Amino acid sequence: MQKYLSLSYLGSLLALGVASCCVLPMTMMLFGMGGGWLAIFGKIAAASYHVLALSTALVAVSWVASHLAGSMQRLKWWLVGSTAMTGLAWVVVLYETRINDYLIMQM
Repeated sequence: MQKYLSLSYLGSLLALGVASCCVLPMTMMLFGMGGGWLAIFGKIAAASYHVLALSTALVAVSWVASHLAGSMQRLKWWLVGSTAMTGLAWVVVLYETRINDYLIMQM
């Protein structure tokens, strides 16, 4: 069971990292860092939906595995945390243009 939980958190962190790959460079530019290195994020952004889908599947498998093992009560808050991180990653990806527009207005 711990293996599924670890994979769930790893997937959630990867999803959050991939989701922020387009917002993070804008934030760094807002703080005065140069923008010449932004081209490296194009390849990461292309895979964002695939990573998010895989992360969502890992979280779902973790929930099902904990339910079948009867350890839902003990692992409930770990699973909720993983689910929340994956949900936040989906929100960042779906509202990416609005977030970028807001950051551009702050420049």
